[in-house]
Amino acid sequence: MKLTTEQAQEIKDQQNQDNKTKRVTAPELEKILYEAIPLLDHGFIRVVDYMGDDTSIVQAARVSYGKGTKKVSTDSGLIKYLMRHWHSTPFEMCEIKYHVKLPIFIARQWIRHRTANVNEYSARYSILDKEFYLPKTENLAAQSQSNRQGRGDVLQGEQATKVLNLLKNDAEQTYNNYEMMLNERYDGSVINEKEVGLARELARMNLTLNTYTQWYWKTDLLNLMNFLRLRADHHAQYEIRTYADAMLDTLKKWVPITYEAFMDYRVGGTEVSAKGKIILQKLIKGEDVDVDQSGLSKREWNELMIAFDLKDKLI
Repeated sequence: MKLTTEQAQEIKDQQNQDNKTKRVTAPELEKILYEAIPLLDHGFIRVVDYMGDDTSIVQAARVSYGKGTKKVSTDSGLIKYLMRHWHSTPFEMCEIKYHVKLPIFIARQWIRHRTANVNEYSARYSILDKEFYLPKTENLAAQSQSNRQGRGDVLQGEQATKVLNLLKNDAEQTYNNYEMMLNERYDGSVINEKEVGLARELARMNLTLNTYTQWYWKTDLLNLMNFLRLRADHHAQYEIRTYADAMLDTLKKWVPITYEAFMDYRVGGTEVSAKGKIILQKLIKGEDVDVDQSGLSKREWNELMIAFDLKDKLI
């Protein structure tokens, strides 16, 4: 990732601010506030603003539950209780805002999470930077034969080189054509003084999906955790998972108690259906379980057995 001189100076100016506030702050998050965390080849993510911390969640919960919270003696215990019992509203009291630079095809996945406020770089108003995402060779994988939205084995040798060259050449060619249609280079210089450029809102349709875009993305803590539960999962596409992993680290710095509960009950936990619960209860008692009478499909049964490391019972 390479920041422009203007971007680097803007970040430096923001970090040099010394603002006083009576509101709660998160000391560890303050240390990286505004800092651009490099991702992929040209991308980044940075926290530009936030509101609240773990204590904000506790305060909101105690207003909601009143005397009922006297049974929970610590902030940690209360937050774990909220997470464990899916009491979500208190987590909505905290908000965070990110500045993200990412390839367009990842942005299209990301925007499917319709629970945030988003303001994206306008290619109607400005010219997009000449930057494209090109995967490393170890991330060039074939289509999975068992999963229509997954990856298989990594491409090797000449085939990998061929694919990378195609991605690079196509991106550069379409960007050159983009500039020709605009009659303007990305640095603002005019290509042909005798011609009029095509409208930016039309010229942009020619760009490849690995072109980088940027946006500001603001969401509350609850919806951030919902996003991370899906996108930091090992089943998620590598590129968006890279961003989610970096955001997990910011979550830990922002609300460490909530982060611990989230990793325990959401990321590391397992949901079990009523039928699955009955099966597990029988297995714990040492009773035999008839797969055909369990009421579970083969896929459900195997997922349950894998979740509890009962691989000898796979079918």
